[in-house]
Amino acid sequence: MSLQGGQVDRPAVRVGALVPLSRPGWVEAGRHLLAGLELGVEEVNDAGGIGGRPLELDVRDTAADPRRAAAAVEELAELGVAAVVGEYHSVVARAAAARADAFAVPFLCSSAVLDELTEQDTPWVARLCPPQSRGWRFYADHLIDSGHRRIAVAVQPSVYWASGARILRDHVSAHGGVVVELDMGTPDPTATCDELVRHGATALLLLVGHPEPAVPIVRAVRRDERLAGLLIGAPAGQPEFTEWATALGEDGAAVPFLRYLPEHFTPLGVRVEARLRARLPAAPSFVAYEGYDSVIVLAHVLRSHGTDREGVAAAWPRVEVEGTRGRIRFSRPSGSRVWQWAWPNLQIADRDPAQPGRFRVLRTDSRQEPMDRRLEGEDGLAG
Repeated sequence: MSLQGGQVDRPAVRVGALVPLSRPGWVEAGRHLLAGLELGVEEVNDAGGIGGRPLELDVRDTAADPRRAAAAVEELAELGVAAVVGEYHSVVARAAAARADAFAVPFLCSSAVLDELTEQDTPWVARLCPPQSRGWRFYADHLIDSGHRRIAVAVQPSVYWASGARILRDHVSAHGGVVVELDMGTPDPTATCDELVRHGATALLLLVGHPEPAVPIVRAVRRDERLAGLLIGAPAGQPEFTEWATALGEDGAAVPFLRYLPEHFTPLGVRVEARLRARLPAAPSFVAYEGYDSVIVLAHVLRSHGTDREGVAAAWPRVEVEGTRGRIRFSRPSGSRVWQWAWPNLQIADRDPAQPGRFRVLRTDSRQEPMDRRLEGEDGLAG
């Protein structure tokens, strides 16, 4: 059933959307996230909306600014949105989650992976992407299994990058390896190359922003004959986006990164992929699917439990819906303070050196959380 005729005059169900659409945010990631969100809304409305009412996105550009995101959540709460979805940057999502908890607004985080998304347990926040610790340990396992025992990490000051460095250091050291941190407070690509040689590193992981300082670091390493055998990695996923390939060309190939895609899409995912390709100038990234799945989950909750905010939050543990990348259910894994999809698929991929426009899948992980944990804390908002 499509929303046609008089039905479009019924008041819309409004949902806030947080998306980085301007610098210093990662604009390309934001555009992919928004494309997925908008496609999801379009399809929900084509199928009759929410009980005959249209679903409407109220988009706010967060620009990678936590204060801006917090203010946006407060504004959206006062406007009466049923829920808030989105955000790509972890430190921004953390600020949004804190404000959503304070204002009792359901927040479905689409793409931000920082483990400690909130400082306390909250019934209001759910997340689709996996926590950073799961993905980055999986990435570390790939490095260890590939024979890397002395790994350098170039780290810029940030809660997100510091968390990633700690996860890598603890996991690699537990397997007999060493992680050396290179301070990128004032990046100097030449000095970075000298440090890599001095420490005898066999791999360099970029825990830094893009394009600066990631691009000049990659170029310097690729041109340093002393580092001919060094592996460059980017666990945060920058090489998936066309900006990386455009800036670095062949130098940006063979750089392993994390992405949250399955080995095979669901039938829904196959159809959505085709529609996203028509909306985006390049192949859709995992972030676009996260945006689409966020809307599908939220529409399911709004249809089955109503548009009341408390009802939406109480419904997180009862979600069971087919997404583009598998069946989505939320649980409270050990140590998690938010409702978490257990678990999205993981891949480690890179760009093919022979054809940088093509991706190679190097490793996959499709583990699922035991279902008996889904029911923990299901009673209302006690969580």
